[in-house]
Amino acid sequence: MKKENSASSGFELQLTADGSHTLYVPALEEHYHSVNGAVQESRHVFIEAGLHQLHQERITVFEVGFGTGLNAFLTLLDAGEQGIKVLYRAVEQYPLPFDMIRRLNYGDIVAPGNDASFLSLHEAEWERDVPLSDGFVLHKMQGDLNRCEFPPGIDLVYFDAFAPDKQPEVWNQPLFERLYEAMAPEGILTTYCAKGSVRRMMQAAGFKVERIPGPPGKREMLRARKSGKNKGVV
Repeated sequence: MKKENSASSGFELQLTADGSHTLYVPALEEHYHSVNGAVQESRHVFIEAGLHQLHQERITVFEVGFGTGLNAFLTLLDAGEQGIKVLYRAVEQYPLPFDMIRRLNYGDIVAPGNDASFLSLHEAEWERDVPLSDGFVLHKMQGDLNRCEFPPGIDLVYFDAFAPDKQPEVWNQPLFERLYEAMAPEGILTTYCAKGSVRRMMQAAGFKVERIPGPPGKREMLRARKSGKNKGVV
């Protein structure tokens, strides 16, 4: 796997199996995206298993961990293709340095010649609604997920925090209960994680939880739906 060190920022830029970049954090021994394909993973877990399961003209997305902006970028492009309106809110406690963002190749891989749209996600001002296209409004919040205020009527949650063993503070029962209460009826939450402990927390919060096929390199992932207080797994 190709690596490019960036000692000043504490990240390593790595090329994944589908040609797209991910970032590796040596201090955590953790990647931002799958080494089996960063773009493939994001599309599978959040766009196909999440966004494409909703059939409405206006969607409020809440992302746990804005990170590289890849999930937001794919959502912006997909919203334009589908002709839907998306209010995209994301919370991130530790925004990435812009010099590292500029080195990611998502514009070239996902939408050649569209680097400006990708960079606009990171240039957008924090803590306010920023329209980035006719159908896409971004609102980035910097802060602790456990303390931030969730928007009401969330249709779709992208739960993309680091793995539970690396970032256990954001995989907790009160958080899933708060998300459940903030979500719209029939809202969906997707995550690459398939751990039994996470599934049980979702169920206890009231979600119906599905184990579905994961992206390349991962057997399963979880998709949870808000559907009354019907606790269980399907």
